Amino acid sequence: MRTLTGIDEVEAAVGTELGTSEWLTVDQDMITAFADATDDHQWIHLDEERAAAGPFGATIAHGFYTLSLLPKFSAEIFAIEGVSMKINYGLNKVRFPQPVLVDSRLRDTATLTEVTRSPKGTQLIIRHVIEIEGQERPACIAEMVSLLVE
Repeated sequence: MRTLTGIDEVEAAVGTELGTSEWLTVDQDMITAFADATDDHQWIHLDEERAAAGPFGATIAHGFYTLSLLPKFSAEIFAIEGVSMKINYGLNKVRFPQPVLVDSRLRDTATLTEVTRSPKGTQLIIRHVIEIEGQERPACIAEMVSLLVE
């Protein structure tokens, strides 16, 4: 895990890869729990028999489930110390180029692309690429915006 201390050290890291998370296996229980939490019970996520005959040959994770893993992966990749608060501020761009089949393994690589100071705090843009083991295309590419308050 990479630790950045203070805004000056965060600014100095712009353009660098912060690191890569551990692998995470996405199983059917995780997919089902997300479906229950979001009330998104589409068959492609839950009906294993129907999904087996469907376009991907198995159930797939929700795209938003994959996106929801960003805080977990971020906590494995980097920490920012010397600030009083880090707030999730939003997302700029999100794409899901490849579906995540049940029992796939995912990991995230985070790159700090931009830091902007403002009266509200310091805004960070971190580009996340969530890859699927053995696949050429990633599961998710997202620009996450965070706000650091000193």
